[in-house]
Amino acid sequence: MLQKQINRLRRKVRVRAKISWTAERPRLSIFRSWTHIYAQLIDDVAGKTLASASDLKADKAANTEKAMLVWKDIADAAKKLKITNVVFDRGGFSYHGRVKALADAAREGGLKF
Repeated sequence: MLQKQINRLRRKVRVRAKISWTAERPRLSIFRSWTHIYAQLIDDVAGKTLASASDLKADKAANTEKAMLVWKDIADAAKKLKITNVVFDRGGFSYHGRVKALADAAREGGLKF
């Protein structure tokens, strides 16, 4: 299990080195655990989290459905902050399943990345 975590952290560093963000384009960061998924809008220039959401309050639902519920929460916060352009940071996770479902829902919700 430890080697799996090390490999994900290496991918995370490699992915983060390739993306560039500014104060106008915050980073949409994803974290996926075995049971939950979390999303944050982060302004790296100021070093602050602008908004966050998770599926902790979601009742029984499929994992991809939970990811879409997370997006609804983060979309409301992004609209309040008048954010439309973001940089997607998958955090070293493969782009399929819950991560892809959250990204697709984000695009449908109006975010551009």
